[in-house]
Amino acid sequence: MGRGWGWGGIKMNLPLLENQKNLAGKRTLLRLDLNVPVREGRVADDFRVRKILPTLEFLHKAGARTIILSHLEGKGGDSLRPVWRELIKKYTISFAGNFDELAKNTGELENGGFTLFENLRADPGEKANDENFAKKLASFGEIFVNDAFAVSHRAHASIVGLPKLLPGLAGPLFAEELARLSGALKPHHPALFILGGAKFETKFPLLKKFIRLYDSVFVGGALANDFFQAQGFNIGSSLVSKTPLDLGSLTTLNLHLPNDAIIRSNITITTKSLDNVSQGEKIVDAGPKTLENLRQLISQSRFILWNGPLGEYETGFDNGTKNLATMIVQSGVESVVGGGDTVAAITALGLENKFSFVSTAGGAMLDFLANETLPGIEALLINTKN
Repeated sequence: MGRGWGWGGIKMNLPLLENQKNLAGKRTLLRLDLNVPVREGRVADDFRVRKILPTLEFLHKAGARTIILSHLEGKGGDSLRPVWRELIKKYTISFAGNFDELAKNTGELENGGFTLFENLRADPGEKANDENFAKKLASFGEIFVNDAFAVSHRAHASIVGLPKLLPGLAGPLFAEELARLSGALKPHHPALFILGGAKFETKFPLLKKFIRLYDSVFVGGALANDFFQAQGFNIGSSLVSKTPLDLGSLTTLNLHLPNDAIIRSNITITTKSLDNVSQGEKIVDAGPKTLENLRQLISQSRFILWNGPLGEYETGFDNGTKNLATMIVQSGVESVVGGGDTVAAITALGLENKFSFVSTAGGAMLDFLANETLPGIEALLINTKN
């Protein structure tokens, strides 16, 4: 049994990879999240790759025979070969494009060696959590290690199926994610929660929860548009939720919204107050007054949790997000951040190591903070409950 984490009155004890003895020669199925952006056959952002290198080093030194499992979807490719080419810069790793090749590679593995299996989601059994698919994967290993916290909100075969068939362990990155995000549920006060991006339907429960937990909550990005619309502002063609939400319960003194924005029309990009948006215009980023208000909130805080950009990061409106990242770092306040575009901004600025913790997770981070568990956590707890 490993170290325990407690939150919300619940005490969890996960078996940890770092506490395991006698790994030499043991066939280890290692689930990683290598779902990274690929452009023109090359890894465009190696953040997640770099984060799992300590795990690979641990298994290499321990003499385990490691079969790496991962997926790639919606990131510019459907094969893990570009990721494999990135990994072999650090370690000797064979690649298996199918189960026959995996059987051959596994049989040839030496102690401390690795083989990477092709994209799990190429088989429909992965997403369907098909028992036969899980059994086929399990046949290659003696133990299972989940070091893919970022995908552990998915009840897929490689996340929840394998721990039913093999002894399951939490990897070092998984354990760190869990510990750090658990800490965000009981922050030092005054605490500030900054929530941006879109997909309000999925973030609404989290917002309702953190309004009660944190001293100040700032809502930015497309999420703020729902509030503006509810307040009767004209938001033009700005993105809003498809389903109207009951925001009355969130109208509290500790909720903060943008008070100006970068507005795009067909011909101009201007800064306006939120009561001055015209039909056909679109809110695309936080304005200078909003950023100054955020600076004040940051200066009054001892802990900051941040997920999601302040603007349309994917279309180039990244100024607000990058300014926010810089302000948090300059403040020296304890900070936990996550989300794909948020991390991309931090990495682009070279600030990755300046935050207290940068999570590899997006959806899993939000789900864990809202529910205080994930399917992948529950799956690893199966053997500890028996």
